[in-house]
Amino acid sequence: MKRMIAALVMGTALAGPALSFDIQSMSDEEKAAFGEAVREYLVANPETLVEAITALEERQAQTAAMDDQQLITQNSEAIFQDDHSWVGGNPDGDLTMVEFMDYRCGVCRQYNESVFDAVEDDGNIRLIVKEFPILGEDSERSSRFALSVKALAGDDAYKAAHDALITLRSSASDDALRGIADEIGVDADKAIAGMQDDAVTEILRKNYELAQKMGIQGTPSFVIGDQLLRGVPRAGIASTVEQIRETM
Repeated sequence: MKRMIAALVMGTALAGPALSFDIQSMSDEEKAAFGEAVREYLVANPETLVEAITALEERQAQTAAMDDQQLITQNSEAIFQDDHSWVGGNPDGDLTMVEFMDYRCGVCRQYNESVFDAVEDDGNIRLIVKEFPILGEDSERSSRFALSVKALAGDDAYKAAHDALITLRSSASDDALRGIADEIGVDADKAIAGMQDDAVTEILRKNYELAQKMGIQGTPSFVIGDQLLRGVPRAGIASTVEQIRETM
């Protein structure tokens, strides 16, 4: 009888909200008997617990995905249409990929080439890079320098600075940044002075604010189409793009 009761309860739990079970209506003695029955049933049928956990995880993943899509919809203009982020790839692409990145982030460095290779190989991706320095002073100095270069010399110079900063082994000292400026053909004095411009500070503030609204706390994080990915997708960038396109 105990096993029958436990099986009924587990079945009710797996069935979802259509059925309910009110344990509060039971006496202390009935609650104790019920708890023992459930324990015995789960020991004898551990696969039931696995099924319940799997169902719960799937339901939570679906809920999280829906919540993320709502966040993207609510913040779509700031994500996809701001007036300060660098835009590369195909400006008329059928899919937009947004990367929140930090130049001192090891994972960002590791996957930077993969991101740009996927964009180039695909040929139909609009790529947006959002400066999101969260790993200390060198991170912020690197982002400020990149944004200053963009304001000073345009998108091509920004991309060149981005490529240099993402592989920079030393600290982002003035000497190191001057070296990058000379390498990419930008006035070093103006680029370094521009790092403290109010416009640069405002861009970083907006990016931090957007990340907070989106629940983004680490780098790299991506918005690809209507999906938010906190971290590099396990399937890889190119495969993930293909999967997302199939759902569009």
